[in-house]
Amino acid sequence: MIEFRDVSKYYATPGGRKVVLDHLNLTLPSGTKIGVLGRNGAGKSTFLAMVAGTAHPNRGRILRHASISWPLGFSGSFHSDLTGAQNVRFVARIYGMDTDTLVDYVQDFAELGEFMDMPIRSYSSGMKARLAFGMSMGIAFDWYLVDEITAVGDTSFRKKSLAVFRNRLSAAGLLMVSHSTGTIRNYCDSGLVLEGGTARYFEDVEEAIAHHEGNMRRRR
Repeated sequence: MIEFRDVSKYYATPGGRKVVLDHLNLTLPSGTKIGVLGRNGAGKSTFLAMVAGTAHPNRGRILRHASISWPLGFSGSFHSDLTGAQNVRFVARIYGMDTDTLVDYVQDFAELGEFMDMPIRSYSSGMKARLAFGMSMGIAFDWYLVDEITAVGDTSFRKKSLAVFRNRLSAAGLLMVSHSTGTIRNYCDSGLVLEGGTARYFEDVEEAIAHHEGNMRRRR
C-alpha cells in the first residue's frame, strides 16, 4: 500500500501560492487500479511524481510499502552515450535483477535488433519508448504509474505491449493519469479526484468520474 501522512505540496507562482495537496491523509490499498482525475493544472502529474519519489512534498511523508515503477514508457533518464543494452544493465543493477535476464527480456520484447548494441543517441523517439516500455514490463513492480498510456510501434507491437501490461496488472496496483475517461474506465476500478488542493478517493470509478465532471461544470 501507499500512505500519505499529512502531505502538503505547493509551488510559488507570480500569482501567489499554487496548492496541489493540502494536509492529505490517505491510504491507497495494494492492488487497486486507480484513475487520477482533475482539471488541467490540478497537479495530476505532480501527484504521480511524488508517488514515484521524483518530486517531494513540502510537508508530510509518503510511505511506500511496495515497489513503484517509473512512469510507463518514460525514457528521459537514458544515458545517450551508452547502448540500449548498457542502459538496461544499469537499471537491472538498481532494482537488484540479474542483468542478463533483463537484457534478454527487453531485447526480445522491444524488437530493436542490432540497435540494442548502439548508443541511445542513435535511437528515434519511438525506439526509446519501446526500450523504456520493455524495461517497465521486464520488472514485476507492485505498482505501475501511467501518465497518459502510450503504446508505440505498429499494430502488432501495440497489441503485444498492452497484452503484457494487462498481464502485469493482474498482480499489481495502478495509478493512471489520463484525460480520457474511456481509458480510465478501461483500466481502473476506483478513482482519485484532485481539486483545489484536495484529493478525494472513490472506491467506484464511476463515482469518481461523475464527481470530476461535476467539478468541471461548476468551474466553467
